[in-house]
Amino acid sequence: MLPNLESLRCFLAAADQSTFRAAARVVALSPAAFSDRIRGLEEELQVGLFDRKNRPPTLTVEGERLVPHARRLLASAGRIAEFVHDPEETPSFELTVGTRYELGISWLTPALESLGSSDPNRTVHLSFGDSQQLLNKLRRSQVDAIITSARLNEAGLGYAALHPEEYVFVGPPKTRFAGIDDAAKHTLIDIDASLPLFRYLMDARHDASPWPFARRLWMGTISAIRQRVLAGQGVAVLPAYFIQEDLKAKRLRRLMPKHAMRSDAFRLIWKDGDPREPMLIDLAEQLRAFPLR
Repeated sequence: MLPNLESLRCFLAAADQSTFRAAARVVALSPAAFSDRIRGLEEELQVGLFDRKNRPPTLTVEGERLVPHARRLLASAGRIAEFVHDPEETPSFELTVGTRYELGISWLTPALESLGSSDPNRTVHLSFGDSQQLLNKLRRSQVDAIITSARLNEAGLGYAALHPEEYVFVGPPKTRFAGIDDAAKHTLIDIDASLPLFRYLMDARHDASPWPFARRLWMGTISAIRQRVLAGQGVAVLPAYFIQEDLKAKRLRRLMPKHAMRSDAFRLIWKDGDPREPMLIDLAEQLRAFPLR
């Protein structure tokens, strides 16, 4: 239950005056009605606000905690008419965006400060997970939107494109890999069996048959894949933005560079009919200003 504003007004009067009787006069109530107000507020909050063993009653620790919050609440309530009639007043709102861990840490988290400056009334929260976890959170309305490059064929979703995502087939610096005949000499390191990144190479080649790698390892995240490839444990397809520094420093080598790779795009995705769709479209437009890294 929300505390009654009049009860909070009585509480502050009691906190400011020397006695309950004096406080009752301030709010124009009889002493009995005033005491009922205080007792009712304590019952609503399920805590004692005044120590009645003292004469006059003194604030308890919980009562002292309530004082500044009650003052702010009543001050805001007193300005309601002002807010309603002020054309410049924009209500504050919150958006929770689901994202993959790596993308959230390297790109979205650094953008939060600028996003906050561009719209001080908006607070953006982050929620992390893999592609399937993010989609499940969106279905259950645990997040307002998700950012993903995963291919979604599900009806009832709206989206806005953010950035293209290019992919690169890579291996350790001395890796030799000319084509399918070399697959048996290597381990393929990938996300998981249901959403393999290697499909971006196979799709571009229109190759439906699985390549005969010596073995396949599922790592679950692109960070783990990158670490394994850097350690010389296999080859992998990874997002170009995520390993551009490794390629420049020659810690990784681009394999089969003449072969095209299927590209994709990061999108901000939300449920169709979400009343905050204009706010989400505005967020997407601002996110496009931050390059992937």
